[in-house]
Amino acid sequence: MKASEQPDYKKIFDDIIKLKYPDKKDICNKILAKDTLSILDVIIINDIIFGETTDSQKFRCYDKKAIFEILEFQKKYSLNNSQLARRFKLSRNSITKWKKSFFV
Repeated sequence: MKASEQPDYKKIFDDIIKLKYPDKKDICNKILAKDTLSILDVIIINDIIFGETTDSQKFRCYDKKAIFEILEFQKKYSLNNSQLARRFKLSRNSITKWKKSFFV
């Protein structure tokens, strides 16, 4: 897989819903109806299907597009760094680092 390619999240989540969680299909249809899923969509649908998890988030990886989406979400809903960190299960330090490196 090339670095610029992403997994087909739409197909992955569609299969998971079809095989393991058919009762959640109605809830997820609006998100899965999109042509492509953004990182925010993936996080939201993951929370819908599997619920709030307490797993370690140290293996999550965000590209520039995802970072800008998260920071735009913060602006749109007037969240501070702590609120945004809780919403996306991130470190406040990561958010501060992103702001410093992209919006100097």
